[in-house]
Amino acid sequence: MTKKNKKFKEEENNVIDGSKKEQIVSKVETEKSGKNSNSDSNNDVIKRLDEAVNPVGLGRKSRQIFDEVWKKFSNLGQISRTEYDDGSSNNLLVYGDGAPIPGAQNTTVLVVGATSRIGRLVVRKLMLRGYAVKGLVRRIDQGVMDMMPRSVELVVGDVGDPVSLQNAVEGCSKIIYCATARSAITGDLNRVDNRGVYNAAKAFQDYNNKLAQLRAGKSSKSKLLIAKFKSKDSLEGWEVRQGTYFQDVVASKYDGGMEAKFEFNENGLAIFSGYVFTRGGYVELSRKLSLPLGSTLDRYEGLVLSVGGNGRSYVVILETGPLADSTQSKLYFARINTKAGFCRVRVPFSAFRPVNPSDPPLDPFLAHTLTIRFEPRRQRPVEGPNGMKQDPRNFELILEYIKALPSGQETDFILVSCTGSGIETSRREQVLRAKKAGEDSLRKSGLGYTIVRPGPLMEEPGGQRALIFDQGNRISQGISCADVADICVKALHDSTARNKSFDVCYEYVAEQGQELYELVAHLPDKANNYLAPALSVLEKNT
Repeated sequence: MTKKNKKFKEEENNVIDGSKKEQIVSKVETEKSGKNSNSDSNNDVIKRLDEAVNPVGLGRKSRQIFDEVWKKFSNLGQISRTEYDDGSSNNLLVYGDGAPIPGAQNTTVLVVGATSRIGRLVVRKLMLRGYAVKGLVRRIDQGVMDMMPRSVELVVGDVGDPVSLQNAVEGCSKIIYCATARSAITGDLNRVDNRGVYNAAKAFQDYNNKLAQLRAGKSSKSKLLIAKFKSKDSLEGWEVRQGTYFQDVVASKYDGGMEAKFEFNENGLAIFSGYVFTRGGYVELSRKLSLPLGSTLDRYEGLVLSVGGNGRSYVVILETGPLADSTQSKLYFARINTKAGFCRVRVPFSAFRPVNPSDPPLDPFLAHTLTIRFEPRRQRPVEGPNGMKQDPRNFELILEYIKALPSGQETDFILVSCTGSGIETSRREQVLRAKKAGEDSLRKSGLGYTIVRPGPLMEEPGGQRALIFDQGNRISQGISCADVADICVKALHDSTARNKSFDVCYEYVAEQGQELYELVAHLPDKANNYLAPALSVLEKNT
């Protein structure tokens, strides 16, 4: 080996020895640090063991675990509650175990007949839910004071006195009418069940109009006048037209033709009358709408016509589209039935159907022409004064006014009526006559209404049995006063209850082996709103 190679070998060994020394030193340091960390971890383990073995800590933890387990166990049979923000508690009030009622504290309800069987329960349910309540009573004595909660504002008045009702409705936003005549005397029935409802509805409507005038506006509960036929000048702008759906050349040679006129007679009545003998023919009365400045029909729910005549059916037509181009017009129709004598007919905009099935649904904002059409087909047979059936091709329609009904989400006036079941046969007819007259007065008022017709009232706890909601005078079972009161309170803010009349009673329970049909009923439940699904399938404006 040369000297140069030998020298290089020695340097390499020195480098290896140095690296080995560094590795040994680092290993020793690592072992030292490991020993230190092991000692620290051992200290932590010992410390944790001390804490775990500490009887005070064990006792606290065991009590905490036991409390949590017991809380979960005790809540198994309770109704669950959801958390809510404290900031929203001013606008919501949770009542009992049910759902919250928005804005209950800002709603004042007038209960007419607060001392009646249903009225007493309505008052207490309203108070529990946070409403401000005013009770209309005929007198205030010790018995009435003991019957009513102290926070209820009692107002002395009589439903037969319009002046006292004007004072009672001051500051109220809704009315629940529970009053009923205490006797079957015709005068008492007419005063409470007929004129009483009329006076209460009129006083409430006048109060809303007064508030609107103070705001330099119009009440949202007022109807919009479209046409009023009070003089000969009011007939201007109405055009009488005639036409046919198809041409029958052969039949036209032998038919009696058709004729119609619209005139103001000496008795002060606007009469649209005539006859249609032509096969497929019709006559109509039409006018372009002229609404007050700033008013549009899309803010309203439908039309109401005050008419009279010989009981024919008519077709109400609304025309939309540009006035300049009639080819772009769209026609929507709704059929109405009248009766002999005077009546008021409600036609909601939702009842109008397009003549052309491909057209979109009616937009009341675009309506510019109103037409009332008579056609001989689909006429019901009507008997004349002498008992003879009238010719369905002749017609006479007396027009008093046409108005637009205000729209709204909630009901304004809840009336507790009756079905007639359980009333003595000798006085049932006169009771139902007075009740029906009161219902008609409420429908004509323009207020959003809900008419509840319960079966025979029973004194038993509510919410225990299934309820049946129906339209058609088929109710025969009873119902508790508590359930009727609960329906009234739930209907205050339920949009499905607006402008609806319905009967309600308990589910029919057949005897063993005598079941004839299966009932689909709605079981009252404090945790949900059973009223909305029950009323959603019922018709409006009936």
